[in-house]
Amino acid sequence: MIQSYKKPLQLEEQYDAIIIGTGMGSLTTAAFLAKEGKKVLLLERHYTAGGFTHIFKRKGYEWDVGIHYIGEVQKENSALRKMFDYITDKNLHWADMGEVYDQIIIGDKHYDFVKGVVPFIDKMVSYFPEERKAIEAYVDIVFKANKAMGKFYINKALPKIIGNLIGGMLQKPYKEFSEKTTYEVLRSLTDNEELIKVLCGQYGDYGLPPKQSSFAMHASVVKHYFGGGSFPIGGSSQIVNTINPVIEAAKGTILINAEVEEIILDKQRAIGVKMSDGKSFYAPIIISGAGIMNTYKKMIPKEHKIYTEFSEQLTKVKPSVAHGCLYIGLNGTPKELGLPKKNLWIYPGDLDHDGCVDRFLKDHEQPFPVVYVSFPSAKDPSWSDRYPNKSTIDIITLLPYESFHQWDATRWMKRGETYEAYKERFSQRLLNHLFEYFPHLKDKIDCYELSTPLTTKHFVNYEHGELYGLEHTPDRYKQKFLNPRTPIKGLFLTGQDIVTAGVGGALFSGFITTTAITGKNLWKKIYA
Repeated sequence: MIQSYKKPLQLEEQYDAIIIGTGMGSLTTAAFLAKEGKKVLLLERHYTAGGFTHIFKRKGYEWDVGIHYIGEVQKENSALRKMFDYITDKNLHWADMGEVYDQIIIGDKHYDFVKGVVPFIDKMVSYFPEERKAIEAYVDIVFKANKAMGKFYINKALPKIIGNLIGGMLQKPYKEFSEKTTYEVLRSLTDNEELIKVLCGQYGDYGLPPKQSSFAMHASVVKHYFGGGSFPIGGSSQIVNTINPVIEAAKGTILINAEVEEIILDKQRAIGVKMSDGKSFYAPIIISGAGIMNTYKKMIPKEHKIYTEFSEQLTKVKPSVAHGCLYIGLNGTPKELGLPKKNLWIYPGDLDHDGCVDRFLKDHEQPFPVVYVSFPSAKDPSWSDRYPNKSTIDIITLLPYESFHQWDATRWMKRGETYEAYKERFSQRLLNHLFEYFPHLKDKIDCYELSTPLTTKHFVNYEHGELYGLEHTPDRYKQKFLNPRTPIKGLFLTGQDIVTAGVGGALFSGFITTTAITGKNLWKKIYA
């Protein structure tokens, strides 16, 4: 049972490790350590566990805040599926979204992303008959990039002395892809700008348009969904619900409402954490899944030399994009309302992705550069049993943190009428996008609520309300300090800053963090 730090606690006398945060990386690390017989204490500042995998309930509805679809879990033998099965004792189940998982809408043209590599190629060729060679070359290079990825990240788990000896050799093949932008690679394959725009139609999954993003990140996302998309049956809260028993079986504990203020250091070693109320917990291993910025800038004592050293390192990376999400509740079942399982990616037709972003950042009255529409209640076969005659929709777009900075000092849910009016303008614009494609839903809206970068900052504690941790630019992949090991003995990192954005990246980060801690070959156990 997950406990609240604000209530009487039942804790073990001592723990083998303390993990800060309960995002996907933290949960995965905790479950892997639990499988090794370790007692782990997880400390979550939010009132619910799960990071971006958590849900919230309001007005008789439930919304998933971060999980909209996951790839590679359809194949029982894929690495991602095997890891999920391992850390949940096979108790997390998935619903396939069907043949079309994403639909890219550019102006008045629609392009379906379909399940399966050959069907995907054939579908793209049907839209661009003269581009078969470029499309096949694109798919080929996506696979090449992903094949090189494994050694790049496994190097992060190796002992430092071994990494220094062979790290360059392991990482070199991946740098061919990671140090080029997505646009640079695609432009080398084709000069068809419309095709490039379509193939980059999922860039919102990692937050950077093609002239800024690393092709390695793009290739990782694209390959992730080649086999289609899936959604956790019972909603994304099932991720925590199925991992927690594994943690508890090893006498581990998840505490919510438990905010860590500082990592306690004894010279060059991490020995515990100090809570916001002044209480301390101690363990020989401390793991932070709170993001590299939060860890080094907020939790390391400022007088420690590491704080100064990493203040300089952190200038080499930037926070990722912030966003807004309109959570909508509707009267009627997904079937009655005709809600699809596929996601919609809606883009203006007049500029490329980078141009659309630049235009919006200069003037927020200009068209949204991307509007993503997800239908979670249609994806989850258990939804209508849990919420009869109701449905939900999520609409996400780019919303810069700077646009909301003036309300930064205000409290959540009490930011004032001006803030609410500002949000309402964005909400209505997003609703109009929805009604353009689903006009019959106008009379079915029961409620809606817009989250902003300040909402993300409040709950996830990212300084600028960023969605994906650090930006996935080519420069990001050059930073050796984005590593599960830190210069402080006993202190490790996990989460998307260590690998890449999204649930899959965070899941894999838990794997490499645990490998770095234990020195064990966990692949053998996962595939046993």
